Amino acid sequence: MSGIDPLDARILLALDDDPELTILALSRQLGVARNTVHARLQKLARNGVLGDFSRRVDPTALGFQMVAFVSLEISQSKQPSTTAALRELPEVVEIHATTGDADMLVKVVARDTQDMHRIANAILAIDSVVRSSTVISLHEAMTTRMRALLEVAAGPA
Repeated sequence: MSGIDPLDARILLALDDDPELTILALSRQLGVARNTVHARLQKLARNGVLGDFSRRVDPTALGFQMVAFVSLEISQSKQPSTTAALRELPEVVEIHATTGDADMLVKVVARDTQDMHRIANAILAIDSVVRSSTVISLHEAMTTRMRALLEVAAGPA
């Protein structure tokens, strides 16, 4: 993944403000040639800077009202197979390999406590999982944000 320069950041901030902007509207708003904006967007997509559109979907719209974070202790040599097994569970929305007491931190969504119990048991059924600890999110105090970082990258207005 390559870096984002100030123009890339300005393009992304404009799209953050209005995701339906056309390339022509972006070029006019930013005072940049249309071909430049088009090439920059293609480069950002090709380099993996732009995430999947599905990442913007709120899980509550799909009926998943509960969010939990599951810390896992796993058999170290089986990290790739553990990740593969976790990816098979649709309710697993993020997986992080971590340092500290836990080997992995897994973000899951569930419909309710019964559903969370089912998911926790499915995670524990993975052979390489030694121990788990689940923390239920009561409230998302701040969503994942990138805008503040893009504003820094864009430089002074």
